[in-house]
Amino acid sequence: MPTPADRLRALLAQPGLLPMPGCHDAMSAKLVEQAGFPIAFMSGFAVSAARLGLPDTGLISYGEMVDQGRTICGAVSIPLIGDGDTGFGNPLNVKRTVAGYARAGFACIMIEDQVMPKRCGHTRGKAVVTREEASLRLQAAVDARNEGVDILIMARTDARATDGLDEGIARCRAFAEIGADITFLEAPLSEAEMRRYCDEVPGPKMANLIEFGKTPLLPPARLEAIGYKIAVYPLTLLNVSIKAMRAALARIQRGEAADVLDFETLQAAVGFPDYYVAEERYGTSRGG
Repeated sequence: MPTPADRLRALLAQPGLLPMPGCHDAMSAKLVEQAGFPIAFMSGFAVSAARLGLPDTGLISYGEMVDQGRTICGAVSIPLIGDGDTGFGNPLNVKRTVAGYARAGFACIMIEDQVMPKRCGHTRGKAVVTREEASLRLQAAVDARNEGVDILIMARTDARATDGLDEGIARCRAFAEIGADITFLEAPLSEAEMRRYCDEVPGPKMANLIEFGKTPLLPPARLEAIGYKIAVYPLTLLNVSIKAMRAALARIQRGEAADVLDFETLQAAVGFPDYYVAEERYGTSRGG
């Protein structure tokens, strides 16, 4: 049986752009898979919000992230990329984090170069470590993979916001030379910057598309033409779920019926039909 990493490698080898919605729990991951997407992303921003009700400012721990990831990976069969933040410490911590994400079932882990504690790439107050420290952090992740941990490594830099585009691109090139499987330049400000990154950095690259964020929301065909391999929509599901819950709560406050799924559709979404089939197979039905 191919491993999650094997399935992701196969997807990366195929032509075309990979659209990748973000998820934050098992239910959102199942919806991504049910919609037919071949890959999903566990967003640290979304997990921090859904699990803790807190902002993505480095408050969530390695243990909480890997525990959430284990639940998400166990709910679906598509490969997942997991947000590994800074690796949660020094290079030795990074190696442990990479191994832990692989055991949780991830196909790939994203490691970034922000100062710990980190924060969302499209918010204020970011800071990055030196290029040398970032390279050591990434080297530890690559070493873990090369020593037998079956997982791909995505290298992210936030240096565009702190040190300029030239430094961001230089870091991505350095990460690719170290052995990153995918690179990710966070928050380019224009299509021209996105194109330059794709032209100057080898290997698969990811575009981060956040509604009302800093990077232009280019259509998939344009992203592919520029040179991106993956387009991640990390916060869309969290965003629309908060919007829908607020609307439902407002209707309840007004004494109105909320706009909801019918109960049969809700049961199907969470897996009751499959459970009933298994129940019949093993003779555990309470009506039998």
